[in-house]
Amino acid sequence: MTKAPPLRDDCFVMPRGVHWTPVDEALEKLHQSLKKMKNTSIIPVNKGFGRVLAEDVLAATNHPPFANSAVDGYGFALDTISSKSEIALELISGRSAAGSPFSGKVPDGTAVRVLTGAQIPEGVDTVILDEDVNKIQNIIYFNPGLKKYANIRPQGEDISAGSIVLQKGKRVCPADLGVLASSGIKTIKVYDQLKVAIMTTGDELVELGNDSHKSQIVDANRPMLIAQIERWGYTVLDFGIVGDNEDLIETVLNKAAKIADIILTTGGASAGDEDHISKLLVQKANLQTWRIALKPGRPLALALWSNTPILGLPGNPVAAMVCAHIFAYPAFSFLAGSGWRKPISYNVPAAFSKNKKPGRTEYLRARLNIDGHAEIFKSEGSGRISGLSWAEGLVALDHNTENVEKGNTVKYIPF
Repeated sequence: MTKAPPLRDDCFVMPRGVHWTPVDEALEKLHQSLKKMKNTSIIPVNKGFGRVLAEDVLAATNHPPFANSAVDGYGFALDTISSKSEIALELISGRSAAGSPFSGKVPDGTAVRVLTGAQIPEGVDTVILDEDVNKIQNIIYFNPGLKKYANIRPQGEDISAGSIVLQKGKRVCPADLGVLASSGIKTIKVYDQLKVAIMTTGDELVELGNDSHKSQIVDANRPMLIAQIERWGYTVLDFGIVGDNEDLIETVLNKAAKIADIILTTGGASAGDEDHISKLLVQKANLQTWRIALKPGRPLALALWSNTPILGLPGNPVAAMVCAHIFAYPAFSFLAGSGWRKPISYNVPAAFSKNKKPGRTEYLRARLNIDGHAEIFKSEGSGRISGLSWAEGLVALDHNTENVEKGNTVKYIPF
């Protein structure tokens, strides 16, 4: 009787006798293990871009602050006009322009020149457009049919003083700065900026620009992940490459834990001979190592090191990038105070066909073609880092999917 196991020749095959955690279950475990940011600061509104609000923001003023004209035209009191045929109104001297309002009250049965954005003078409740008027000397002629308050933006039409303009947990975008300024807000309370410490492990790695030996490769993970984290709006603390030495790794983790809100590592998170991250976390931290049923990137380490969470990603660059989008993105969002936010996704037709093994979630490097259909990279090999540059997102094939035909609906996650 043979003692050798059946040959399956699939590096992503699920070993027998091991519980493989579905992606959704792993995400929920990650969510439940984290505690969100508590430290806050008061900052000027003009310094608020990219920051996360620590409380609801209430409008200090109305917007618009006063009733104003939506058009260039002429203002009058509609109820003072009795004619049901052609209307003729005398123009009084003066005008109301943006920043230079008309002073005084407009007499009944007369009109005044009003420009776009100008404050509506007392005695005016309706504005008629220039194009609907025939002006002869100081008389304007127009036909009836206007409704009262036509072409007037009421005070507080958009935002009323005391109302919530932005909610707690909102990441401030450029348009939000305009809303805050228009609402009379000068300062906002925000969560402190999330600080992410990052390190890669492995004697086989060298820094970009350094000479490498034949047995070494350039560290691709850190430049890629640092740029992605900064794009998400967080502060990166770069601890560089750390060799395969547990004492050295422990020293770096101690330094990082003192100044970072979360530590992100790549490499060493599995159970191999040189997987020192997972070994160290087993010995000195409460390690949760999940064998996750996904492709690419099965091992994911989570632990607390001096009360600072560590998220250990796979060392393969493709797997590291995929896991960063699927796991690090919502974790960072939660820690930063924005809530647990999964990456945006939407359904599109597939421009490909594929047979898939059930029981694991697969993420394929993808982009949309000219028809808006998802096409995938020519190779699924996780060592093909060029596919990350070619791609503009991922196609996610869920746990139970077995076959995809062209035209079937798939979930597309843009980078």
